[in-house]
Amino acid sequence: MSQSPIEMTPLPPGNHGLSRAEVEESQRLRLLRAMAEVMTEKGYARTSIADVLRRARVSRETFYELFGSKEECFIGAFELAYRHLGEAMATASAAEPADGETSAIDRLGVVLENYLNAIAADIPASRVFLIEVYAAGDAALARRLALHNGLVEIIATLMEADDPGDRFAIEAFLAATISLVTSRVATRDADAIRDLHGPLMALAERVGL
Repeated sequence: MSQSPIEMTPLPPGNHGLSRAEVEESQRLRLLRAMAEVMTEKGYARTSIADVLRRARVSRETFYELFGSKEECFIGAFELAYRHLGEAMATASAAEPADGETSAIDRLGVVLENYLNAIAADIPASRVFLIEVYAAGDAALARRLALHNGLVEIIATLMEADDPGDRFAIEAFLAATISLVTSRVATRDADAIRDLHGPLMALAERVGL
């Protein structure tokens, strides 16, 4: 999600020099992107496979070669969006400080900034796992919980938090962050998402992270 949105331009007809695997990957990504964009406009329940096909400009036959159902396509879009988010956070946590040692709170500030920027940079993808997941069934919700726990682990490792109380504080901080971000994703206010950084860091310091 820190990257540019996935390109959805259809492949040119004729010999385009791509292997079959590359063609299928291009079609799969266009379908995932189309799923995210249509859901931003209509919500998961009102989004049909036909809507996704029109947006992606991919045939129904191709859709069913790649996905077994609308839910499977949604989970693919969900996984892709969350992977981009995780990459943005992991990149920040792995970055070497420019001036030597940094405090845990400073490292959290960098990761939080990347998280908020990643969310704000791609509102349709963000809606997939922050909002529409609740309408997509138990499998999607279970996957969201697993990935959410992964984000807790990233931050706990970054903060060197081994104590159960510290880990709970991190989980509570992340839950508050997600709640505040979600309300701003719902109104598609990218600037308001980025503006959460200062208040959230103040909260982190107040609760002793």
